[in-house]
Amino acid sequence: MTTTNVEDVIELRVVDLAQLFHTLDPFPFRERDLDREAEEYIVGWARELPLDQPITIVIHFPDTEAQTKAARELREALGRYFTYRAGVLQRDLNEHFRVGRRSLGIGVPILIACLMSAHFVGGFLFEAPFKRLVEESFLILGWVANWRPLEIFLYDWWPLARRRELYKRLSSATVEPKPYPVVTAP
Repeated sequence: MTTTNVEDVIELRVVDLAQLFHTLDPFPFRERDLDREAEEYIVGWARELPLDQPITIVIHFPDTEAQTKAARELREALGRYFTYRAGVLQRDLNEHFRVGRRSLGIGVPILIACLMSAHFVGGFLFEAPFKRLVEESFLILGWVANWRPLEIFLYDWWPLARRRELYKRLSSATVEPKPYPVVTAP
């Protein structure tokens, strides 16, 4: 059995398990969307955890709810939600690369046309005062047309991929429901 550090555990305390889920969602408990604030809290803490350690989520709730269907389905509900969110991010990443390919398909021909135009202008304008300016302008235009595809393929996809991996880790997190006794006033 593995032991977990207190620092490696995400802990939530709720008065009602329904607080974790979106209240306007018409689906049954285990298929509901996680409440935005609960998701932000869990994801925020999960980002701080070591990448090589499994994630444990401990949810404290009143023991009056311990026997409810919600408590029994908590593990499945969180796993299903984070699996869904990882899938959404994968589709976003696919769309991002699709836009990058289209942008590259536009940018490369423009670059080629600009290089050819710069070369043509260089041969056409013999020592004209603006020859260098026109050549450089075509070169800059060609490279600027490729700025966005290069940005997409070199940098923009990293945050999406990291978040997708985080959601995958959260989908397989160990969820420990921990009921606590309800203290009633005498």
